[in-house]
Amino acid sequence: MSSPGGFNPSRLTLARRRRGLTKIRLSSLVDVEPRSITAYESGEFSPDDERLQVLARVLRFPASFFSGDALAEPLPDAASFRSLKKMTAGQRDIALGCGAVALHLNASLEKRFSMPRIDIPNLAGQEPEAAAYMLRQYWQLGEQPVKNMVHLLEFRGVRVFSLVIDAEAVDAYSMWRGDLPFVFLNTHKSAEHGRFDAAHELGHLALHRHGSPQGQAAEREADAFASAFLMPRASVLAHAPRFPTVDVLIERKKLWGVSVAALNYRLHSIGLVSDWHYRSLCIEIAKRGYRKSEPQEMKRETSQVFAKVFSSLRETGISRAALAAELDIDPQEIDQLVFGLAISGVPSNGARVKGSDRPRPTLTLVE
Repeated sequence: MSSPGGFNPSRLTLARRRRGLTKIRLSSLVDVEPRSITAYESGEFSPDDERLQVLARVLRFPASFFSGDALAEPLPDAASFRSLKKMTAGQRDIALGCGAVALHLNASLEKRFSMPRIDIPNLAGQEPEAAAYMLRQYWQLGEQPVKNMVHLLEFRGVRVFSLVIDAEAVDAYSMWRGDLPFVFLNTHKSAEHGRFDAAHELGHLALHRHGSPQGQAAEREADAFASAFLMPRASVLAHAPRFPTVDVLIERKKLWGVSVAALNYRLHSIGLVSDWHYRSLCIEIAKRGYRKSEPQEMKRETSQVFAKVFSSLRETGISRAALAAELDIDPQEIDQLVFGLAISGVPSNGARVKGSDRPRPTLTLVE
């Protein structure tokens, strides 16, 4: 709820968490006592206009952002974070803050466009390998490699957003928000890592829609699902090298669009390499530095939906700056959520076009 003066305490809390700041750190940046930030966020009293402008500048949100209705925010328990033990509270808050802004942006786009129909079956209770096979059969993918994981998810109705968080602990996360599935992918990872993250989050959406199991058990299931979904057993058996070396894996990984480490793991899980051989390859992969940087990295996948959305918006004279103004956020917030596809030199007349002013365009996607 917003105060009579228009200030909404929850939006200040969201903006602070989006920037990964504690109340104490924010208080020092805006030169007030920590008690004042607590009071602002609890609704005990509101910042005056001068202090609000300082908060807006420090938090990099327009002053207008801090008024209006409360925004929907992802709940920590509803989001599938892979490395909670390694992730700091600040990193988690930044990721969830990105999710909140993404929900805000998505609500606006849903009013303007007819998004792809959601087609994610509930596979709860299935073993990960079986679930991956069942989903491939359901989507009629056969044993062929997935050409583009982001496009596939979007085609099946998943709302896929990008994260720009320079932290190894933040890989990706996913969630169901009502009947809508969301996936957030960190673009600081390698392209192969991003594909595996996308398949991992698909595993969560299909296997763990109702939140069980949780923790490391759920993460292991999602990893096993991703491995089997990206590298189907029959396909791997048909194309596996007789005696894998790291150099051979570098060439062979291109077939499935996975990392060297992921292919090594899959060969071992299927039983095509021994425990000793698997460990030896792991050591060699780590020695070469391929845990952090992928050799012969493939082209990064990006969104088909947002390319079409922002092309359509530009055709109607709506730039990302105009859309950002409508949402009371900085244009950079949009860039960081849509794989940079909103950036355009097309000028805007600043008009705010309501979604109900014309029929919603239907986005035609290619699987």
